[in-house]
Amino acid sequence: MFKNTILLYFRMALMMLINLFTSRVVLQTLGVEDYGIYNVVGGVVVMFTFLNDGMTTSTLRFLTFELGKGNQQRLKEVFATSLHIHLIISAVIVLLCETFGLWFLMEKMVIPAERMTAAHWCYQLSIFTMVVTIMSYPYNAAIIAHEKMSAFAYISILDAILKLLLVYLLLAFSMDRLILYAILFAAEKVLIRMVYNIYCTRHFEECHYQWRLHKPLFRQMFTFAGWSMWGNLACIGFTQGLNMLLNVFFGPAVNAARAVAIQVQSTVSQVASNFQMAINPQITKTHASGQSDETHSLIFRSTRFTFCLLLMMCLPIVVEAPMLLELWLGEVPDYAVPFVMLLLTISLVEQSTNPLATAVMATGDIKKYELVNGTLMMMIVPVAYVVLRMGGAPWTVFLVYLMIAIIASVVRFFIASSLIQLSGWDFFTHALSRCLLVLILSCITPLLMISLLGSGIVAGLLTFAMTLIATCLISFLVGLNKEERTVILARVVKKFNKVQ
Repeated sequence: MFKNTILLYFRMALMMLINLFTSRVVLQTLGVEDYGIYNVVGGVVVMFTFLNDGMTTSTLRFLTFELGKGNQQRLKEVFATSLHIHLIISAVIVLLCETFGLWFLMEKMVIPAERMTAAHWCYQLSIFTMVVTIMSYPYNAAIIAHEKMSAFAYISILDAILKLLLVYLLLAFSMDRLILYAILFAAEKVLIRMVYNIYCTRHFEECHYQWRLHKPLFRQMFTFAGWSMWGNLACIGFTQGLNMLLNVFFGPAVNAARAVAIQVQSTVSQVASNFQMAINPQITKTHASGQSDETHSLIFRSTRFTFCLLLMMCLPIVVEAPMLLELWLGEVPDYAVPFVMLLLTISLVEQSTNPLATAVMATGDIKKYELVNGTLMMMIVPVAYVVLRMGGAPWTVFLVYLMIAIIASVVRFFIASSLIQLSGWDFFTHALSRCLLVLILSCITPLLMISLLGSGIVAGLLTFAMTLIATCLISFLVGLNKEERTVILARVVKKFNKVQ
């Protein structure tokens, strides 16, 4: 798990640098309006992926569960069945995109008339890219289930090179930049997906395609995915739904601000996602083998580590968001700063309770969880709509999101604890109490630095650095227990001795 986490952090660091650079260049090259158009048009396609997201969760859960059981034949059946289901879902999504989605693009979205042709190009290429991505999900699930995280790290090097090439070509040609960007982005995604697929067929026996349809397994996986679909419909609803609301009420310029904030959130969230990608298969496998105490221990550890890792990134950025965005982008879109602050806070809340969701998925009994959690999250868009109709500012939609996310996280704990016999007191003492203490202590440093140094670039950079250092130290000393500190120090010393 430690090795996999390190490999994934190498991947994250590389992609973070490339994404921050390319985002700045793309925003400056396309302009705020075209950048907003690309993101909101692509969002129409993403709206329909709720049909697939549940199946993605189902595929990963069933592959990991069968690996924990050690059933190779069943593993082959799961992979083949997941491919068939993803193919059906791809066809349904294309149908929805070319009917309802196309109508929504032409009739309801706020796009300047002179940019409608470019918007259509972006839309069709987004559909094509989405289908390629959907058909690749079973291969990605196989890599995660086998815990071969080195594949993600190595292929990310190619991904980074292609993204840099994309930026160069975007600057080199004189055709419509928005259309060119859509073409290049689609081509880059297709090539990377092909590499992942080739890797899986060469390294994992179950990834060789089989024509046979396993009907009982098909029904079992589809039923699991069906309940996950409700939760994922809610997820797509409040992410892309809020994006559409912002477009209808405020136009594409605000969509550009949201796109910048989402870029920051996605980059920072990789910190937690990479760690959880390494530990989630362990949670599923220990549950599959009946090791309840080990499952609970992994949940406590994952919760604390996720919170601390995210806080190290989120707190310094939230404190100095205006200065950092100006240094990164030069020209900061209106509302980007409050969007970033709120979305990072939301990530901290949601990601820290993801280990509980993983444990629920491991049990296979997800009906109650998905119904309750999905219904709560479904409330975000209608409540946000009411707030905007009452004259709310753009950032208020994310404040609504944050409030409901906090409520959903509390509900998530109670449902998960009943399914895996997890004591609330144990969760508080071994996970939540340490997280709260780390948060309180970490906030002291930025408050002192701001009161002493005031504003300005130099003061902002010093505040950012000191907040980061203080949060790291507090997370290590307070967020981790004695055993975890000892293990990490031993690993660091071992690596240092090897270098020497």
